[in-house]
Amino acid sequence: MKNLPTQARTVSGKAKPRGRFPHIKRAGDFLYISGTSSRLPDNTIAGAKVDAMGTATLDIRTQTRAVIENIRDILASEGAGLEHLVEISAFLVSMNDFGGYNEVYAEFFSEEGPTRTTVAVHQLPHPHLLIEIKAVAYFPPRP
Repeated sequence: MKNLPTQARTVSGKAKPRGRFPHIKRAGDFLYISGTSSRLPDNTIAGAKVDAMGTATLDIRTQTRAVIENIRDILASEGAGLEHLVEISAFLVSMNDFGGYNEVYAEFFSEEGPTRTTVAVHQLPHPHLLIEIKAVAYFPPRP
């Protein structure tokens, strides 16, 4: 079996990974996008506001939109787009957020879009994160 060329990297202008892993890795014709959240480059979280009393207001729609836009930007760093996604795995802290997540997801994808799995998880790496998505795209390298 032929060895697939691989290349892993982080993308400038995106939030720095909170561990030793890349934003994206190419393996032959496939692009693998690490779990992506709504975290912004300045470490704030889109869709998370905390008032003076410390009460957090979290918005699944804003977070979902920001996650998909972050994935779009990461794909663009390789010349690819959301239309190249073949699989998405989404992790929600609460299935009570499924409706809002699904609503925003439909703004970006149709039934012909990527395959999708959505699961509930106990928690994500920050208490203000409601969603994280990892993805796979098919995008052969351009000569």
